[in-house]
Amino acid sequence: MKLIIAEKPSLARNIASAIGNMKKTAGYFEGGGYIVTWAFGHLFSLADVERYSPHPDGGKGWTMKNLPCFPQKFEFELKRDKDKNIDSGVQKQFEIIKSLCNRSDVTHIVNAGDSDREGEIIVRTVVMKADCKDKPFVRLWLPDQTEETIREGLSEMKEEAFYDNLAKEGYARTFIDWLYGVNLTRYASLKSGTLMRVGRVIVPIVKAIYDRDTQIRNFKPDIYYAPYSLTEQGGGEIELTSKQKFNKNELERAKELCEKYNNAKGTVIFKKTKKDTLSAGKLYSLTKLQNALGKKYKMSMEESLRIVQGLYEKGYVTYPRTNSEYLAAAEKGKIKQILSAVEKIGYPVKFKDAKTIFDDSKIESHSALTPTYKIPAKNALSEEEAKVYSAIMRRFVAVFCSEDCIAQKNEIKIDVGGMEEFTLKGTVILEPGWTKYDDYNKKDKILPNLAKGDIIDVNFKPKEKETSPPKHYTIETLNNYLKNPFREDKANAQNEDDEAEYRAIFEGLELGTEATRTGIIDNAIKSGYISLKKDVYTILPDGENLILSLKRMGISMDKYKTSLLGQALKKVYKNEITVKDSIAIAQREIEAVFKRETAPPEKDTDDGFIGDKIGKCPLCEGTVVRTRFGYGCDGYKDGCKFSVNNVILDRVISVSNVKMLLETGRTSKIEGFISKKTGKPFSAVLKLDGDKVNFEF
Repeated sequence: MKLIIAEKPSLARNIASAIGNMKKTAGYFEGGGYIVTWAFGHLFSLADVERYSPHPDGGKGWTMKNLPCFPQKFEFELKRDKDKNIDSGVQKQFEIIKSLCNRSDVTHIVNAGDSDREGEIIVRTVVMKADCKDKPFVRLWLPDQTEETIREGLSEMKEEAFYDNLAKEGYARTFIDWLYGVNLTRYASLKSGTLMRVGRVIVPIVKAIYDRDTQIRNFKPDIYYAPYSLTEQGGGEIELTSKQKFNKNELERAKELCEKYNNAKGTVIFKKTKKDTLSAGKLYSLTKLQNALGKKYKMSMEESLRIVQGLYEKGYVTYPRTNSEYLAAAEKGKIKQILSAVEKIGYPVKFKDAKTIFDDSKIESHSALTPTYKIPAKNALSEEEAKVYSAIMRRFVAVFCSEDCIAQKNEIKIDVGGMEEFTLKGTVILEPGWTKYDDYNKKDKILPNLAKGDIIDVNFKPKEKETSPPKHYTIETLNNYLKNPFREDKANAQNEDDEAEYRAIFEGLELGTEATRTGIIDNAIKSGYISLKKDVYTILPDGENLILSLKRMGISMDKYKTSLLGQALKKVYKNEITVKDSIAIAQREIEAVFKRETAPPEKDTDDGFIGDKIGKCPLCEGTVVRTRFGYGCDGYKDGCKFSVNNVILDRVISVSNVKMLLETGRTSKIEGFISKKTGKPFSAVLKLDGDKVNFEF
């Protein structure tokens, strides 16, 4: 008897259906030589700090006294509810799985977790906690959940050891994220007096949006001039915009250049016309699908992932959490089968064996998202499901369309007096081909009928233009940034060279993964750090506070550090370093925060922890304590209003300087104040003047 442990009940049902004639009982199916049971995703999570280092005072709240916490061995425990009690449903299902694992007639254990690093460790952890070590352990790896694929997968299962490196990467990611999340979230929350979610990926995501919105807020538009000509000739408009730019004080210089261009006129020095076959876009990865749905329907990443995951569980599409837009060479037979099913519903498709479609070098774990041979019946999908499924199907049809898209491409080069060369390009679709089925938004651009050697009348004038601020991140541009944060942010062209993108993925440079990014961004939205309206992200006050507070605390969670850890995880997967090595990298980074060196008073930015006692109030002789907003007298209830902000003109006022202020009436010279008028830094001393704190230059 083989025991199959599925990650979720829906997968267990699909496996049972594919095997057939299985009887359902409490918590599992049985029949045909198989038992199929299930988890509810994660049944186990890592134990909290108090498991390793109990609260020294016997309390239940967070304290610095058991931080930082670096377990010698990480412990998993059954998931708890919001009240910290073990979930009864989770416990009941685990007991069922445990008893099945240890049944005498069970000869093999099958890991049927989702086919990624997270799914890999979910079932491994359950089996480990069930204390089932001596039975053969194999893996059911499913690219989709159709019955045929499941039956095929059951006949081709590999030893679980084949996936050991994937499991090591999964455990390393889990341990590292726990170290960052638990240690730095508690540290930042205790220092700030408010809950701050500090994670390896959430912080650089929020910071990217904060940085972009700050650039937009601080942007000051400027005027410039560019020589511009618009004339008619050859039955069409000739629009020429010079690359030369003149600032707002150089209008006369711009006019002089326009006059030179107009006196010289223009000459057609090159003309090329050719028919060309336009290629469809690549198949979808999860990110590229979410980009398209966000742009077209303003559909959030959380919603699109939820819908495509549901389509996968119903067997209509392949595994969705993929970072590739390519198919594996071994899948050619399967694709022919899908094409046959797609052709039967009226789409003109044919098999194409091209490197732009099949490329093993650009697949890490899973191939691109495609429909399966299982076509949903009419009205079987909801309106939102139909949008997502249609996008995947239409792109698949476009890639394998039997009708070519034929276009006429025209290019004309015009020289103006040997001073500047202008290029005009136009494309006219002659035969629509795949564009009838997939989105193609480029409009026909028809060029005037000109020949090489024609003389062109030009009419250049200075055209006033205004510099544009950066644009807010959208679902598409943020996703593109996260896939490779070290490349200039831009929406990818359909057929751009993607070598750099895949190199970034395989090296671990991306921020988050296809499997995790959606949930992390949704968490940032639910935490009130960022907002998503239509498909545009903006920073919220709590997000600004998070980034500025972490900066004050010396916690640098930027793209560089996150990518460094991402690269370490890939090295674990490639067996270049151990799980322990990757944990050591994270531990050193976290230790640096807790062992923050004390700076001299003029440079010190350590503003202590909420509740710290700083000194005696100069007004009422009460106690000045660190508050959420700075330093204030605990006699405020009796009317004492003495307080000192912990940030003045963008400069953190440290505990050491406030202590000095209370003891001597003045601080040391403090460096790094920023003038509101000039935006320039300056140094000053803070001094007490009655109940006020003033500058002394």
